[in-house]
Amino acid sequence: MAGTVHLEVNGRIATITNDNVEKHNAFDDDMDRQLFEAFAELSQNKSVRAIIWRGEGKSWSSGRDVGSIGTNVTDLTHHELMTRGHAGIQRIWDIEAPIIVAMQGWAIGGSFQRALLCDIRIATPTSRFMLPEVGHGVIPDTGGVSVLHEMCGPGLVSDMVLTGRRLSADEALAHGIVSRIVAEEELDATAEEMAEKIANSPAVAVKLARRVISHLARPGVRASMEDELVYQTFLNKSEDFAEFKAAKAEGREPNYRGS
Repeated sequence: MAGTVHLEVNGRIATITNDNVEKHNAFDDDMDRQLFEAFAELSQNKSVRAIIWRGEGKSWSSGRDVGSIGTNVTDLTHHELMTRGHAGIQRIWDIEAPIIVAMQGWAIGGSFQRALLCDIRIATPTSRFMLPEVGHGVIPDTGGVSVLHEMCGPGLVSDMVLTGRRLSADEALAHGIVSRIVAEEELDATAEEMAEKIANSPAVAVKLARRVISHLARPGVRASMEDELVYQTFLNKSEDFAEFKAAKAEGREPNYRGS
């Protein structure tokens, strides 16, 4: 069964749920569409004061469902597909309600970056974070690296991006990537308690406080996403990426030329 993204609105609190349990909530194109539609709906619902983004099963999201790549026929170019993806995730910025991301297990690649674009992240002791894109011949391209750089500085970001290093929950807490670690059985309840706290606060104060915080980082994130769009489009047509795919298909060592 294909994965889905559920949106439930209960009074002043909305909950988005990743539901592709068999694949650790990896996202395919249809789940992307459902997620972006949920964001668009929430941007129009001014009665929602707080949002929880959670995942069913053992992981919040293991990133991209690689098995779905190439299965959706489209006339769009790679550049157009990326532009559509950026526009979809940037709908987060049109939502007035803060988004709390409750993460267990894996948060990988583009999904991890999407979480970084949200307001608050909480985790469990099993949570792990990873940016493996360079090992697959591409680069992170969802804007989260800019946020991560601001949180952690270039050292950790370079380690995660260039080596694909896995980051533990304790390390993520130490670097401010997540603000709390709670027992897995308490994750949903903690997120709900946080959402209730936000929803019960004066709405205009929450909105303006969030706006001040977002304005500190937004210009850098936008600039990063513009660079990612150009560079990822180039990489998709590069000789090294073609060699990466050919070597993998032929079961041999690649011969990269840096072009």
